[in-house]
Amino acid sequence: MLNFTVSKTPDSENCFKTILNALSRIPENNSEPVTILIKPGIYHEKLEISHPYVTLAGEDAKNTVISYDDCATQLMPDGSKRGTFRSYTLFLNSHDITLSNLTIRNESFPRSQAGQALALYADGDRILVKDCRLESYQDTLFTGPLPPTALSPGGFTGPKEFDERIVGRQYYKNCYICGDIDFIFGSATAYFENCEIASVYSEKLSPDKNGNPPVYGYATASSTPEGYPYGYVFHECSFTGTCPDKSVYLGRPWRNFAKTVLINCRLGAHIREEGFHDWNKPEAHETILYAEYNSTGPGASPGKRASFVKQLTAAESSAYTKEAVLSGGDNWNP
Repeated sequence: MLNFTVSKTPDSENCFKTILNALSRIPENNSEPVTILIKPGIYHEKLEISHPYVTLAGEDAKNTVISYDDCATQLMPDGSKRGTFRSYTLFLNSHDITLSNLTIRNESFPRSQAGQALALYADGDRILVKDCRLESYQDTLFTGPLPPTALSPGGFTGPKEFDERIVGRQYYKNCYICGDIDFIFGSATAYFENCEIASVYSEKLSPDKNGNPPVYGYATASSTPEGYPYGYVFHECSFTGTCPDKSVYLGRPWRNFAKTVLINCRLGAHIREEGFHDWNKPEAHETILYAEYNSTGPGASPGKRASFVKQLTAAESSAYTKEAVLSGGDNWNP
């Protein structure tokens, strides 16, 4: 087992001033657990973890911050835009990675100028994120892999554009995740437990050309691959928000087999009565799964949900335990 420490005031041989320096000490073909303890401070670093069995552990999330400010609209040296998938602060590009007691933040703002700005790009199997804060506005958390193909040329420009799509399992526990547009999105099988999903008010919007009230956000945009039994499951999570009442959707389908299920969640007044949006894809009504069981709070409106949103029975909800969703062929139980 390898253990390193990162501190603003390093005081030993295995203590480094930057997280990047600590990561660089991991052997190329690492096969043993590595723990990097990060002391409180703000670490302005853009990072990739490409080794398995790595744990990044802060002392407490609010005071241990990894932050960067890349965004989709930035110009690259060749004149092209950076795009969504090169905008991350932290990129998890392996399996068996754990994050705990950290804030991962993308500082790009305002959203209307920055566009998409990933805080965490997580692409791998058996990823555990606990007691963390993930902060940005549009596209805060990407749970890879990418869908098979982009909808427009260059849409997937970035580090995993041409890689094999491997659908991994991810578990988020006791986390705070905030944003406005599609701020939890992607194709992974992901279980969120006791998390706060916060829709933040970023900029005042005007009614659309037809006079309809503005939409201030979409909490999720899953792209579950065809044939997979689970996509996103939120268990005993709180959907909070600083947006106006009835102005935010719980989600919309990035691809037509999207699955998002809420079990025993509390929904704030900012959630729209329809619950979910179909992204103007009526053909997806037969293939998506948007479902709830025992939602509570002012945003819970089971009698007014969109026609394609399913209200689960108690028996049906029992299929969405952490063990059922994440166990896979190796009985992973984070």
